[in-house]
Amino acid sequence: MRGGLWQLGQSITSRLAQTDKKTVGRRFFSAESELKKTVLYDFHVTHGGKMVPFAGWSMPIQYKDSIMDSTVNCRQNGGLFDVSHMCGLSLKGKDSIPFLEKLVVADVAGLAPGTGTLTVFTNEKGGAIDDSVITKVTDDHIYLVVNAGCRDKDLAHIEEHMKAFKAKGGDVSWHIHDERSLLALQGPLAAPVLQYLTKDDLSKLYFGEFRILDINGARCFLTRTGYTGEDGFEISVPSENALDLAKAILEKSEGKVRLTGLGARDSLRLEAGLCLYGNDMEQHITPVEAGLTWAIGKRRRAEGGFLGAEVILKQLEDGPAIRRVGFFSSGPPARSHSEIQNEGGKNIGEVTSGGFSPCLKKNIAMGYVKSGSHKAGTKVKIIVRGKAYDGVVTKMPFVPTKYYKPT
Repeated sequence: MRGGLWQLGQSITSRLAQTDKKTVGRRFFSAESELKKTVLYDFHVTHGGKMVPFAGWSMPIQYKDSIMDSTVNCRQNGGLFDVSHMCGLSLKGKDSIPFLEKLVVADVAGLAPGTGTLTVFTNEKGGAIDDSVITKVTDDHIYLVVNAGCRDKDLAHIEEHMKAFKAKGGDVSWHIHDERSLLALQGPLAAPVLQYLTKDDLSKLYFGEFRILDINGARCFLTRTGYTGEDGFEISVPSENALDLAKAILEKSEGKVRLTGLGARDSLRLEAGLCLYGNDMEQHITPVEAGLTWAIGKRRRAEGGFLGAEVILKQLEDGPAIRRVGFFSSGPPARSHSEIQNEGGKNIGEVTSGGFSPCLKKNIAMGYVKSGSHKAGTKVKIIVRGKAYDGVVTKMPFVPTKYYKPT
C-alpha cells in the first residue's frame, strides 16, 4: 500500500505543477532561489514539509504523513493550512460597493455588514477572471481574497477599472494586505481549538460571517469559511504573529490538528465539489456554465451592470451549452483533459479535475459536458491513457459539507 500512496503523492504533485503552469504561465515559474516564501517557510521545513513551486511560491505539498492520511485526518480531526500565498485586499470609500459591483456578479450591497459570499470576477464575454470570497465589513469597507496564481492579473484588472471610476469622481481606494499572513484552520476541531485562543464567542459566528478580533494576542480578520467542505476558518493575521499562532493552534489541539499541505487541500476541495481556478474555471467559462448560478445575486440578475452581463443573463434565460458536473469512474483515476464520451462513443466533454478520493475510497472527477448529458445517473465513458472506462454523472459535493449554520 505504501507504494500506492507514494504514487498518489507523486501524481498530485505532478497535477498541481501542471495546474500551476496552466494557471499562471511560464513566466511565474522561477528558480528555487527566486521563489517567494511565506513567514512559515522554515516552520514547514522543520516539520517535514515537502516544498514545491506553486504560483511563484515555495509551498508545502505534504508533510511526514501521506496525502491520503492527511486528507482523512482533516475530516476526522482538523488541518492547519498556510495559504499566505493568496492575496488579501481591502476596498474602502463610500463608493467601494458600486465600484466592486461593476466587476463581480454578487449582490454586494445586499450583504449584511460582517457577512460575505463567494463571487466571480467576470470579463466582457462573461468568462471568469477569478473566483473570490468577498466580505462586506461595513458599507464603506470590503475585504476580499484572490487566488495566488491570479494575483497579478486580478490586481491589474481592479486597478485599471478603479482609475476610470475615480476619474469620474468615484470615492474608492484599496490596500493590499502584504503585511498579513493567511492561515486556514479546517475540520471538526477547528472551532473548539480556536476558541481556546480568543475571548470572542465563536459559536455566534456562522458560515460566511466575518469578524475583527484578538486571537492569541494578535488583531486578526476571521472569516468562517474554507476550501474543504468542513467547518473552519480563514485567519488573516499580522505576519509577525503568524508563527506563534500556528504553534498555538497545533499545541491546543494536542496533536490532533496537523499541518496540512497543498496535496490534501486539492483532494479535500475536489471531494467538496469546489472549483480550482485554472482547472475547473477559466476565462472562457461563465459562472452559469460552472454551476455557480447561485452566486449571481437576484438583484444582479434583474439589473445586470457587471462585465459580461449580457452573455450571462442570456445563459440564465436560455440555459448554457455546457455544464460542470461530477463523476464516479472505474479504472485508473481520470485526470484533467481526460475525454468524456457518451455510451455511443461520441465526445461530449472533458474532465477538468480528478483523482482518487481518500475519504470515499473511489475515483471522483468533475468536468464539463454538453447540456442534456448533465443529469445525475447519466452513463459515460472516460478515456484514460487511450482506454475507455465506465463512468456515471453524479451530484456534487461528493462528501457532504459540514458548514456551521444556524439551526
